[in-house]
Amino acid sequence: MKKYTYTEKQDTRSGFGAGLAELGKTNEKVVALCADLTPSLKMADFIEANPDRFFQTGIAEANMMGMAAGLTIGGYIPYTGTFANFSTGRVYDQIRQSIAYSNKNVKICASHAGLTLGEDGATHQILEDIGLMKMLPGMTVINPCDYNQTKAATIAIAEHVGPVYLRFGRPKVPIFTPEDQKFEIGKAIMLNEGTDVTIIATGHLVWEAIKAGEALAEKGISAEIINIHTIKPLDEEAIIKSVKKTGCVVSAEEHNFLGGLGESVARTLAEHQPAPQEFVATKDTFGESGTPEQLMEKYGLNADAIIAASEKVIKRK
Repeated sequence: MKKYTYTEKQDTRSGFGAGLAELGKTNEKVVALCADLTPSLKMADFIEANPDRFFQTGIAEANMMGMAAGLTIGGYIPYTGTFANFSTGRVYDQIRQSIAYSNKNVKICASHAGLTLGEDGATHQILEDIGLMKMLPGMTVINPCDYNQTKAATIAIAEHVGPVYLRFGRPKVPIFTPEDQKFEIGKAIMLNEGTDVTIIATGHLVWEAIKAGEALAEKGISAEIINIHTIKPLDEEAIIKSVKKTGCVVSAEEHNFLGGLGESVARTLAEHQPAPQEFVATKDTFGESGTPEQLMEKYGLNADAIIAASEKVIKRK
């Protein structure tokens, strides 16, 4: 039962920009802050329509997080914008102390996540941000898969009370989820039902999982494919139900296998439904400069890697 249709390619950061612009029209409490990267975050439409609700903080990300926390006290819903590396690693203390600890209603919006940042290289390619953010008590962690889902998530988190980490990317990737979708925080999406292996993917790896599933079907392998857009809170019920049926699982993410989606899946299975698991993720390494396609291939983050992991884990059942 397929629930996807490929239309065109667009970057997920543009989905964020479109969602933020819509919120500017519909929610007067939404304000935006950016650390001197408004073109990269696609915030121009929001700024043009709402210049009095935008704060340019300059290259001072720690101050931006403190300002955002303060704005929540006045009842505003601040959306911060910068690269994922600067949204987490550079400002972790400020997020922990000023936002997470006091449960401030800040939406931390992070572009250029993972290896697909590309040519900017390892210093900008953060592969540990999901782990950093999911370990913070009360922090919701969302990693949508395409333009439409990123737009929907951007709009949906305005209604969620509490801190959110929203992660998206730089390259143009296929759009395959519905334009009019309802985004439910913490609710996984079944993309294809199967019986031989469960493939659980997030972010840019969801489309690669779909391609892998189609290739596996040609080999007579039935893959169940689940889009986990919310890594915390995790839809444990969907994972357990699927793995009970298939007996094994592959997790796929553009992130370090330490601390990411795969570890959350493994913990869930260890507690409720022990089963063989293979991890498609970076293996305790930094990235390097290259095109997104070159890097995804070198570090094993593509459909071919998911196919190989699926065939391997089936043999372990």
